[in-house]
Amino acid sequence: MTIILRLLFNALGLIIIAEYIHGIAVDGFYTALIAAVILGLLNAIIKPILFVLTLPITIITLGLFAFVINAGLFLFAASFIDGFAVDSFWYALLGSLLMSIVSAVGSRWIGADAKKGKVVYREVRD
Repeated sequence: MTIILRLLFNALGLIIIAEYIHGIAVDGFYTALIAAVILGLLNAIIKPILFVLTLPITIITLGLFAFVINAGLFLFAASFIDGFAVDSFWYALLGSLLMSIVSAVGSRWIGADAKKGKVVYREVRD
């Protein structure tokens, strides 16, 4: 259930980002939902591989190259999703940074709600 909520939150965040950033365009909620799923899959599967392959340049740039990887994946996802467009690399960089913030806030918020429903028993010894 939490993964569905996170996808919905990310899709809503992508719509809001596209509303305020003029270089990013999303046609509707369905397109944003598909983009959120594709971005999630790219970040889960392709990003770790790219991170390992570009580890030397990431170390040399003190981790700043990770932003370039995120922007590249954001631009790559926009290249094959109809209804989701990014004008340039700089808009992709800004969009990926904002999506990272939205995703982190959503994961924290949804994760906190999911933990509230769990009962944890702890044994106290004297």
